[in-house]
Amino acid sequence: MPARIEDRSLEQLVGYKTPERADDVRLALLLTYITLGWMTIEGAASLLLGWASKSLLLEAFGIDSIIELFSATVLLWRLRIEASGRADEAQVEAVEHRASRLVGYTLYFLVAYVVFNSAYGLFIAHRITDTHESAWGILIGLVAKIGMPILAGYKLQVAARLNSRALRADAVESITCGYLSIVLMVGLAATRLLGWWWLDSVAALALIPFLIKEAREAIHGESCCGCDDPSSCASIYSEKGRG
Repeated sequence: MPARIEDRSLEQLVGYKTPERADDVRLALLLTYITLGWMTIEGAASLLLGWASKSLLLEAFGIDSIIELFSATVLLWRLRIEASGRADEAQVEAVEHRASRLVGYTLYFLVAYVVFNSAYGLFIAHRITDTHESAWGILIGLVAKIGMPILAGYKLQVAARLNSRALRADAVESITCGYLSIVLMVGLAATRLLGWWWLDSVAALALIPFLIKEAREAIHGESCCGCDDPSSCASIYSEKGRG
């Protein structure tokens, strides 16, 4: 019996460290580097425009980009550990679990930020958005709406092959960014066209359900689509993207 257990463990180790898996890890690293560059530019532009125009939507979008940047950095750490070949499956899983919990807690921080600033803008400061910068903000949202579904789709496919909860959680970050970009574009456009000073703060509150759901999934280790089969998650999201 001990010999059979040792043989089974050896088979698992060999199956874990295959050329195909190594290729998927390298692809995941490439997608992570793309995310790091993208989020750096998107976050900086959104925060600068949000500060200049006093737009809570743009500021929240920029802070979400910073959180995604943090998530990608943690994921990079996890992937490089596996790519180095010095970690076994249990160690990689432990890193993934730690990373997903960290990302989840930072998302709750973003929820608190949005609620506080929306209430401050609505009831205390009567924060008025300068719509002069709205066109640039809408452009940022449009680029994210086009690019994020593509990036998320690749991440989900690779996550399914690697059975990586951390990469799936990072893909959810990209999915959420795509949804938030729609809220951003609609909110900025409506504020500019209708001149409703309160609309920016109200629209920012629409981000909260997405952020809470994402945070809960990251902390408790639920699958990205509420399903156990990651390949099903990828196909579900592909169908959403086509719709």
